[in-house]
Amino acid sequence: MLREVAFNEWFTVFTVLGFAAIALSKQLFSVRFNDFVGVLGNSKYLKIYSREQKFIDGFDSLLFVNLSLSLSIFGYLSYSTIVEPLKFDLALFLKVVFGVSALILIKVLLERLVGSLFEIDKLIDNYLFQKTSYLNFSGFLLLPINALLLYSIEPTKTAVYISIGIVILVNLIGLITSFITHQKLILNNLFYFILYLCALEIGPYLILYKLIFKN
Repeated sequence: MLREVAFNEWFTVFTVLGFAAIALSKQLFSVRFNDFVGVLGNSKYLKIYSREQKFIDGFDSLLFVNLSLSLSIFGYLSYSTIVEPLKFDLALFLKVVFGVSALILIKVLLERLVGSLFEIDKLIDNYLFQKTSYLNFSGFLLLPINALLLYSIEPTKTAVYISIGIVILVNLIGLITSFITHQKLILNNLFYFILYLCALEIGPYLILYKLIFKN
């Protein structure tokens, strides 16, 4: 039984847009999409498509649209549940979507730049592809999670924390997979890789945490 919807219907609009992006990716790239949905239990997707990386990729772009929307919706619901009740404001939500999208894109560009400066382009490119794939898969999972929180179950701190745990677990699996896949290459460039992790993986999220919860 669906619970009564007591929030702005704009959430529905953006959820449908995210679903449309997923549906379009399946329609246009059916073979790749089928490989992608099994990325957690099978490295086939990573092995095949890491060799076909493009700076602008249609499949990843569609998944990125869903990721930005789904992550923004989930962030909005999480803040409203954990911190303080927050009424939907379209202008604020669009700023959140822009901020999430900009953060991800800027990080990727900076990571590629760092890879070039340290002359570890191959390592960073492969690592970024795997990380982006698992991040997009997180957005794929957030689509049904958001639907449940919006239309079925009442958002609670427990439900939100479980959802956050699922997203973290997926990306942790991605990080471990990347390390195992490129273990030899990483160990040969261990200092630079640790410096990269501290500067561009841990640092930005600490800054973002302080900005959100202290301001």
